Amino acid sequence: MLIKMERLGAKQSVVGLVIPTGYSFNLDGTSIYLTMAAVFIAQATDTHMDITHQITLLLVLLLSSKGAAGVTGSGFIVLAATLSAVGHLPVAGLALILGIDRFMSEARALTNLVGNAVATIVVAKWVKELDTDQLQTELASGGRGISDEREEDDLGVAEGPTPSNVK
Repeated sequence: MLIKMERLGAKQSVVGLVIPTGYSFNLDGTSIYLTMAAVFIAQATDTHMDITHQITLLLVLLLSSKGAAGVTGSGFIVLAATLSAVGHLPVAGLALILGIDRFMSEARALTNLVGNAVATIVVAKWVKELDTDQLQTELASGGRGISDEREEDDLGVAEGPTPSNVK
């Protein structure tokens, strides 16, 4: 992702700051999933939520989604903890979404990835560290894969320093 963002024209200093920060704090997919799952549980269990409950749940979920960073399936655990902390929705309703959580975890990861890519481009443009000509050229070309030319050890892991100019 770092190399792709640099290829799009964002400076390395911006990419090096925004991407790691984004994986900790810019969890768009997780926030969306937690909120939608809570609303689904409320509807499926016929639990009435007035506007106060909805706003409280949204704020708590936005804050608690930060605890789901970097661990696959942690969104489900955060949802369970949040539902029990808020107390208005039945925690037993989690059984309704347990079966699809594995698939939703993949969707959350993709949404988080896209959100971090967009955030990198926006921040780079904001601080005037984005080469817009390079961005247009790369987007028009359809992109290209990343190849790692380093030697591999017996486990298939590339060894040596990461090439600074991977093209």
